[in-house]
Amino acid sequence: MPDATLTSVTLRIATMANYIDSLAMHLETQAMALPPDLHMHTPLCRHARGEPVDYARHAASVGLREIGFSDHSPMRDPDFDDWRMRADQLDEYVEKVERARREVPAIKIRLALEVDYLPGQEDWIRELAQRHPWDYLIGSVHYVSDTWAIDNPHMLSEWKQRDADEVWTCYFERLMQAAGTGFFEILAHADLPKKFGHRPTRDCSRLYQGLIASAKRHACAIELNTAGLRKECREIYPSREILTLAQSGQVAITFGSDAHAPEEVGMNFNDAVALARSVGYDSCCTFEKRARHILPLPA
Repeated sequence: MPDATLTSVTLRIATMANYIDSLAMHLETQAMALPPDLHMHTPLCRHARGEPVDYARHAASVGLREIGFSDHSPMRDPDFDDWRMRADQLDEYVEKVERARREVPAIKIRLALEVDYLPGQEDWIRELAQRHPWDYLIGSVHYVSDTWAIDNPHMLSEWKQRDADEVWTCYFERLMQAAGTGFFEILAHADLPKKFGHRPTRDCSRLYQGLIASAKRHACAIELNTAGLRKECREIYPSREILTLAQSGQVAITFGSDAHAPEEVGMNFNDAVALARSVGYDSCCTFEKRARHILPLPA
């Protein structure tokens, strides 16, 4: 082959290689268009609809490349409340997630639980943690007493009997305790008491700082939970104030839609990413077999 022809072929090959590299980088960027959605539910919690495979298909359709199911964990007492799976349904829950993995192989699907923290339930949480090879556990607080879940719409009237400042204090103290157990990779909806619009009347910065310090000390990430935008508070959990403190305290973040229906998967994630970037975050994290992995935030 003449030298000129060989040079021409070599140039074309090099050009094609550069094109392939550029395309690969473009596809990788597109794949990171949304961060992983690590907070989603299933019908087993008795207040969500759609099977995990439906959530996974919707996730793929909106550009997500990784999701995690973290349904409400059971309590030892099957009659504790009526918005979580029973302990004898844990195997069924795992199989539903495994089916989603088989039927939607294009995305990574993590297996997790959202675990309610109540003082005195530590032994039960340890037992749950050993039941299956979870990728992560989300620690959450809903109950500020043994009987009152502050975000339960059927218990909304209880707020009229309570002082909002006391509720916020109790909530954050329990969330700090949850972080301090070392059981959890992620802390859920860090300012949940605002769900129905109830706000503290006094400065809560010391509570927020205490939570951030505990999260940092025990390697807990804090999630940006977009469900707040669908509630009366019309605000992502947590607030900009708390998230700013988290960033200053070098606490990692995750993202969660808290989806209770397939169409909610990844909802408002562009808003959540913009909020995270606006306070200085440039990365988030995910988990596999309880190990943290850092991911760059989408531009």
